Amino acid sequence: MARLMVDPAFVVGALDRRLFGSFVEHMGRCVYTGIYEPGHPRADADGFREDVLELVRELGVTAVRYPGGNFVSNYDWEDGVGPKDQRPRRLDLAWRAIEPNQFGTDEFVAWSRKADVQPIWAVNLGTRGIREAVDLLQYCNLPAGTALSDRRVANGSPEPHGIRIWCLGNEMDGPWQIGHKTADEYARLAEETANAMRRVEPDLELVACGSSNAGMPTFGEWERVVLERTYDLVDHISLHAYYEPRDGDQASFLAAAEEMDRMISSVIATADHVKALKRSDKELTLSFDEWNVWYQQHFPGELGLGIREVGPLIEDSYTVDAAVVVGSLLITLLRHADRVKIACLAQLVNVIAPIRTEPGGRAWRQTIFHPFALTARYAGPTVLQTAITGGPDIHTAAFGKLPALWSTATYDENTGETAIFVVNRSETDTIDLEIPVAGGLIQHLALYDEDRSAVNTADQPDRVTPRTVDGTEIVDGVCTATLPPASWHLIRLS
Repeated sequence: MARLMVDPAFVVGALDRRLFGSFVEHMGRCVYTGIYEPGHPRADADGFREDVLELVRELGVTAVRYPGGNFVSNYDWEDGVGPKDQRPRRLDLAWRAIEPNQFGTDEFVAWSRKADVQPIWAVNLGTRGIREAVDLLQYCNLPAGTALSDRRVANGSPEPHGIRIWCLGNEMDGPWQIGHKTADEYARLAEETANAMRRVEPDLELVACGSSNAGMPTFGEWERVVLERTYDLVDHISLHAYYEPRDGDQASFLAAAEEMDRMISSVIATADHVKALKRSDKELTLSFDEWNVWYQQHFPGELGLGIREVGPLIEDSYTVDAAVVVGSLLITLLRHADRVKIACLAQLVNVIAPIRTEPGGRAWRQTIFHPFALTARYAGPTVLQTAITGGPDIHTAAFGKLPALWSTATYDENTGETAIFVVNRSETDTIDLEIPVAGGLIQHLALYDEDRSAVNTADQPDRVTPRTVDGTEIVDGVCTATLPPASWHLIRLS
């Protein structure tokens, strides 16, 4: 028997709702035939797919990062504004596709408002720089009366877009990035870009590029060099990470949250080291603005893609195990809610995404949709510490011996509700769990399946969905529940 302890007195921190963000990049079918498809039976007057908008709202996304991703590092934002019949077709060097530029800055702002999400904007610090970033900021945010803001007005947006969060480039440490830079080169450019953007609007939230993943040879040192130049000018530093089974090691895959947890802790330590060096009172926070499961072994790499029109790209179908992992990664982000203030599931539609579509046809929820949607819906405003005693361990090639259970909890002082999120990472053990409680049971939902490779498809969109767990009860102040192997759980207590 495992025992989970939770108490509203033991607080991790306040939950920033932007932790439930996502990501839209001009890559594959994320934009075209994803969120935007004029002529679709359910397209609105702007060409936005209303069936996708409904699913985005159901998913509970709060913020969306745009327009990339690798795409942004060779993107000229000017190509995507103005009359559509005058916009140029360009070769996107990131994904080697012909970008038609029929969807750009003003369209994304309009879509964001319909989806009720906060836009997060990335600027091109690969092939462009300070001037491009400041011009785009002026176009988006200044009131009428300047050349650039008047251009926005002429393009049909009389009121400023009011974009508050800006990413200073994307994955600039990566040799695959167009305009890749050393840490010193990027730090200098980010410092000057941040300084210039704050001349336009001092109260922006700015995100400096951190490492593309924890396996980069410069991980840690990159963050130190960048933050020593930008610490006083930025609010967040970014983290990116994708997870997949390696060499058939499903046990380590189910424990991927351990890798995310260690990465977050390392970046916090580096940021706090720079804080100490600068004798600063400012606490830098983190933006984990790309994360997901991605089966990268199936991707041929950018140079393996021929030059082509926009079409399908890394449209992974997600299994039950993938959904359990995504649920555990969300638990990890919540466990660091005191320092992780923004996070973006990458991407939103079609491209390694919780939502899939057919051109001209149906849209459906992938398995990973469900733990995200339920966590976004029921996570309360205060994240609590949890402690688990008893229960089995798992043995992983990547991380050694770990507890099978991984958990967090939130509390809503206004309603008195506690939401407990817990994953059983064992492939073999069913675990009996008890939780001392002072109130009653509202609901116990779980996601698992005897066929852990099961996926959702257009023909079977509800093959894998959360289920109500029978047998969970409270007796004499103790909630007891049974957690099957490889399963994700939400237990709501009054």
